[in-house]
Amino acid sequence: MHSSGDFLSTPNLDYETWRDVVRSICGRYTPGGIEPKTFSGRLRLRSICGFRAVDLSSNAHRLERTHQDIRVDAVDHYYAIFQMTGQSRIIQNDRIVELTVGDVALVDAGRPVTYLTEKGSNHWRSLQLPRRSLFSNLGLEPRCPSRRSGAAAARPLRQLLQDGGEDEQSISVSANAYMRLVFYDLLGAIFAPSDPEGASRHTDRLFARICDIIKDHFADPDFGPCDVAAEAGISLRYLQKLFTARNSTCSHFMHSVRLDHAASLLKRRAFLKTSQPISEIAYASGFGDYTNFNRKFRRRFGHTPRAHVGGIEPLADNSPER
Repeated sequence: MHSSGDFLSTPNLDYETWRDVVRSICGRYTPGGIEPKTFSGRLRLRSICGFRAVDLSSNAHRLERTHQDIRVDAVDHYYAIFQMTGQSRIIQNDRIVELTVGDVALVDAGRPVTYLTEKGSNHWRSLQLPRRSLFSNLGLEPRCPSRRSGAAAARPLRQLLQDGGEDEQSISVSANAYMRLVFYDLLGAIFAPSDPEGASRHTDRLFARICDIIKDHFADPDFGPCDVAAEAGISLRYLQKLFTARNSTCSHFMHSVRLDHAASLLKRRAFLKTSQPISEIAYASGFGDYTNFNRKFRRRFGHTPRAHVGGIEPLADNSPER
């Protein structure tokens, strides 16, 4: 477990070393409000399920990122910032939020930001979040800085940050992808947007993109809702929520796309008078099992695939038709 005590055992860095290491990991930030010769700071970088996590502390009274810094390094992500010790204020977009121990804030690294401390002894724990993935999960571009105090979802997120990374090398790629969705799920619960109208416009665009993803991949029988969520950069829970709001499910929509494609291929087969096996059409439409295809086709259209094109009913539904 990576505790605050473990972090305090990391070596102190001087002003220039600390600044240069921070810039190599997080982008250009400059500590201020303290003489460089009296400066001390610590930093620890970890990778958690593919996310970059950073523990950071210093006795500087100010940490600043300017427009020029942004132009130089072109960093394009967000940070979820946890206040581990001390108190601080974050100024961004003409807004000020105050953090005490246990609070979590969302900060845009693509915008100028200033961190202020009164006593100059703070420890932050941060999680770097790609912009596109965060947009998709929140359903809207977040207003930064945002602060949440005592949010129920913040506790398990903080615990994941504290315990994560120990055995990352032994975790499978699929498990890592699942855990990233868990992180986004918790972040969505913490920082969900409060602007219904703006969120509606964004979710409509996101839902249209999700439908396009399904239409691009429906022919793969192994492509399911989890893969759709991963491709869209959102959590499975949020994906399900988008479809529930439209009185449907992701699985139902995927089956509809596959069945519509199969019906189109069956009509083409009849028009061209080919002998293409109907089972081949099923597989080309994303059904890995013919019996399942036949059952779902009858449920959707009220007749078998062969009857759909004016053919003869098969003797048994579980027999691949030709």
